[in-house]
Amino acid sequence: MYDFTIIGGGIVGLSAALHLTQSYPNAKILVLEKEGEWAFHQTGNNSGVIHSGIYYKPGSFKAKFCRDGQRSMVEFCQKHGINYEICGKVIVATEAKELPLLDKLYQRGLDNGIPVAKISGEEVKEIEPYVNCLAGIRVESTGIVDYRGVCQKYVELVENWGGELRLNTKVEEIQHRSGELVIETNGGEFSTRFAINCAGLHSDRIALLEGVDPQAKIIPFRGEYYELKPEKRYLVKNLIYPVPNPDFPFLGVHFTRAIDGSVHAGPNAVLSFKREGYRKTDFDWQDFVEIMTYPGLWKLAAKYGNEGVKEIVRSLSKTVFVRSLQRLIPEVQADDVIPTHAGVRAQALMNDGMLVDDFLIVDGERAMHVCNAPSPAATASLEIGKAIADRVRDRLGMSNEIRLSV
Repeated sequence: MYDFTIIGGGIVGLSAALHLTQSYPNAKILVLEKEGEWAFHQTGNNSGVIHSGIYYKPGSFKAKFCRDGQRSMVEFCQKHGINYEICGKVIVATEAKELPLLDKLYQRGLDNGIPVAKISGEEVKEIEPYVNCLAGIRVESTGIVDYRGVCQKYVELVENWGGELRLNTKVEEIQHRSGELVIETNGGEFSTRFAINCAGLHSDRIALLEGVDPQAKIIPFRGEYYELKPEKRYLVKNLIYPVPNPDFPFLGVHFTRAIDGSVHAGPNAVLSFKREGYRKTDFDWQDFVEIMTYPGLWKLAAKYGNEGVKEIVRSLSKTVFVRSLQRLIPEVQADDVIPTHAGVRAQALMNDGMLVDDFLIVDGERAMHVCNAPSPAATASLEIGKAIADRVRDRLGMSNEIRLSV
């Protein structure tokens, strides 16, 4: 019998395990991951950015957890010798109509307590010489890191604190039995007093297995990247972002230097017909039917249809994709970039067509379900893990039925 079982071995699930092992050192804690390695999906395919929190609505979980998470992530990397760099980034306006949006974003940064500075186009060029813009924002606290390395350290610490971690263990059913949960997997049954669902792309399905309707469905959006050829990396010193398009709920293509020195350009955002669909040709019939019959998707498409079509065209045409990059750096040519990995964003969408724009945690009878934790969840992972442990403590304090092992 385990006291806590975490479903999902991405950065959020591993952080939750880390905080629970430290909060309850006498508890029996289990982490289940269906893949053969940790951080295989969203975490292992993200851009590696330590975000500042400038984009998020003041007072939201994303804004607070990202701002605080930036600091705690840096401290964690310093303490454990993980490779990172606080390099800063610029967000730039390339057209006059974007200048009011840039001003609003600057004010949002101030409202979120983030060190930001408005700079002229000439000052942007001092930071990023090849950028063409009218004005920009300098965000000094943004950085880059190896998130797989962060996750490996989480795993090591959880093991050191007595946690048990199992790879290649896929959750198939969850049963309520006399004061406990029985989690049925391809590797046997595990009894637990409490479960924390951090299953990312499958978090809504795990919630349903426990008998909880999260009132939202995970819709997978693939983000495709190109990579600058090594001889063209000089075009980008650090991180360059456009002003977000207010008519589309994603950040737009941008340039990101990774901790290994490579420079990625992207991503776009296209609907995937498979929850783990990293290639354009990936297709899963069950996922496809579930996505296409969900009313919320069609309501979302009605709202963002024009921009969605542009994203599809950008996915199919390298020329169009490069044209988007040239808005930021005119010198970039099609021959300068090559296709590289893609990531899949697990985005929760409500039945009314509204995207869940904050982290979403839903309580079950004997479980807690993290049902929306896309970017900036990696940056905020330590704060999310702490919040999960605190919320578990509050729930246990209200119930005498769940007791920890001693």
